[in-house]
Amino acid sequence: MARKKAVDFEQSLAELQTLVERLESGELSLEDSLGAFEQGIRLTRDCQSALSQAEQKVQILLERDGELSEAPFDSAGDEA
Repeated sequence: MARKKAVDFEQSLAELQTLVERLESGELSLEDSLGAFEQGIRLTRDCQSALSQAEQKVQILLERDGELSEAPFDSAGDEA
């Protein structure tokens, strides 16, 4: 089940971005805006949960001799 959550992260994030665009357009009724907002809150919580689980996994992988060894994440890789 945790694996399904990780797979759905990108989909949830895309849905959240779509909801934000719809809300920012100003074309929704008040009722539709509230419904979209509620759905956005659920999607945000799902995304936060998935990110928290990923962070915990990274911490476990970095653990050495019972102590956490944090290392900076370099997304750019080696720049030469």
